[in-house]
Amino acid sequence: MVQQISDAELEIMKIVWGNPEEVTLFSYIMDELAARGRPCQKNTLIVLLSRLMNKGFLSARKIGRRNEYNTLVSETEYQTAQTKHFLDKIYEGSAKGLVSNLIFGDLLADEEYEELKRLLEKGKARP
Repeated sequence: MVQQISDAELEIMKIVWGNPEEVTLFSYIMDELAARGRPCQKNTLIVLLSRLMNKGFLSARKIGRRNEYNTLVSETEYQTAQTKHFLDKIYEGSAKGLVSNLIFGDLLADEEYEELKRLLEKGKARP
């Protein structure tokens, strides 16, 4: 079971998931947060990274004076777990309820609606 994380922790995870390198350095996270207009104090980031490690999202390896962070939960795993949690909480597990709300609540752009139709047909054709 993938745990819930705070918005600030999610922002950090998005940076780590989006990093093209195999490992993510503390300085990279600091720079990316600043570039996104969300600068963070060093101690605050240390606490958030520690929480993410305790929750099983990251591991860290100390190399000299720097930490290298690796993901333990992929972005897809997290999205899937959060989608299931949302479906269970809001729609009592009904994907149909969610899709109906997206369509009839006029929450999809025309191109998103067409893409969703293609995805559903593609999934329907699977054995």
